[in-house]
Amino acid sequence: MIADLMRTSTTFVDSEPVATILDAVAAVFILLAAFLTLAAAIGLIRFPDALARLHAATKPQILGVILVVVAIALSVRSWVVLLLLIPVIVFQLLTAPISAHMVGRAGYRAGDYDPDTLAVDELAPDVAAAGKSDLPGGGFDDESGTAQRQQGGP
Repeated sequence: MIADLMRTSTTFVDSEPVATILDAVAAVFILLAAFLTLAAAIGLIRFPDALARLHAATKPQILGVILVVVAIALSVRSWVVLLLLIPVIVFQLLTAPISAHMVGRAGYRAGDYDPDTLAVDELAPDVAAAGKSDLPGGGFDDESGTAQRQQGGP
């Protein structure tokens, strides 16, 4: 099957106007990927806590990696290269959310977050049920897990 794909004629793709267009699209994808990677790096420096930094580290970075892989596939124009690059995208899509989730939970348990910026704190009841009541932001006022914020100074 792969040999059949390699033997197919690529005269349309190798024609001058189409090759120029594909190279231009690949260059645009590389520039977009560089911009997304720069945005992720700036977000890692500028965001205040671990949970916000995870957003900057995962979402634009994964899209940037996908754009680079697509740009490589467009510039090389080979089925073999495309088949080798697909696992790179799949691996990134599988590992980045899992690692971000684990780092986020560790940052939460270490207290490296601002409880006032959370819209919903879904992990606090689980941590409280596990016996960790020393989380930043206070304890719980009822069985439903509604957070009770400590008033006053730090």
